[in-house]
Amino acid sequence: MIRADLPELTAFIAIAEHQSFSGAARVLGLSPSALSHSMRSLEARLEMRLFNRTTRSVALTEAGEQLLQGVRPLLNDLTRVVNDVTSARHSPSGTIRISASESALRPLMRHVVPDFLKQYPQIHLEFVADGKLQDIVAEGFDAGIRILDDVPRDMIAVRFGPDMRIGAVASPDYLQRHAAPQAPHDLREHRCIRFRFASGALFRWDLKHLEQSASVDVDGPMTLDNINLMIEAALAGIGIGWVPLEQVEEHLLAGRLVQVLAQWSPVYGGLCLYYPANRHPPIALRLFVEAVRDWARREGQSPMNTPEDRSLASAIRGHE
Repeated sequence: MIRADLPELTAFIAIAEHQSFSGAARVLGLSPSALSHSMRSLEARLEMRLFNRTTRSVALTEAGEQLLQGVRPLLNDLTRVVNDVTSARHSPSGTIRISASESALRPLMRHVVPDFLKQYPQIHLEFVADGKLQDIVAEGFDAGIRILDDVPRDMIAVRFGPDMRIGAVASPDYLQRHAAPQAPHDLREHRCIRFRFASGALFRWDLKHLEQSASVDVDGPMTLDNINLMIEAALAGIGIGWVPLEQVEEHLLAGRLVQVLAQWSPVYGGLCLYYPANRHPPIALRLFVEAVRDWARREGQSPMNTPEDRSLASAIRGHE
């Protein structure tokens, strides 16, 4: 039977994540030559090449990628077990890695994270703000934050925050130069600020009013991949933006932005903190989930925490 030692697998993951023997060696406290020798020994026993090495780069082979996807979750689980045992005797500790969009993180930064870190000073939170929908298991995350419709079906989802309303907004200056649209099809004649997903797909504007709906493929002078920059572009009078209204509430109240086609603003399901249903979550994550759930309850929300519960909200799902 082919054996791979835990230190070898730990070193393999470090090299894959840093894409560098020297970078992984610094983190592990080893010499690059010792690390290289360890990997050659592992490759010899497995009878397969795990890395393509050049003088300038290190990249996983197809076999190496397959090994990484299988081994990393297992080692993460092992680390969680050790942390749980340690935390049972001392104060809770550990690192939680969470993937989220920038806008999804904002309410938790304001209302949950400060008190949580005061209560559990030994827990470290690592947030990775990315517009791309990540496979949180494959990418080594403990949890993710997305709107309800983007949460995979095999995840436990804890919903927080209100339903999300999307609307078209423009600056008073823009509306002085261009007559406000009166119907969705009027948007085709306007300078609109487009949004591109990390996948490369352009976002279509799906408008809804009562039982009517309209999907408009708008055009305009600018395409962005960040909601905050879209808001800044709308404030600058560049064009009409299609954004979450909660994020521009202050600008609307101050008159810096004006909502157009207000009756055509669709409502989508709110944000969710989610994590794998088929794994025992580490104690640090369980505590953070409970903190999010408690805040949602204090805000008068009913957080969903099982895949079955989540399915009851299918009528209010949207797409980020």
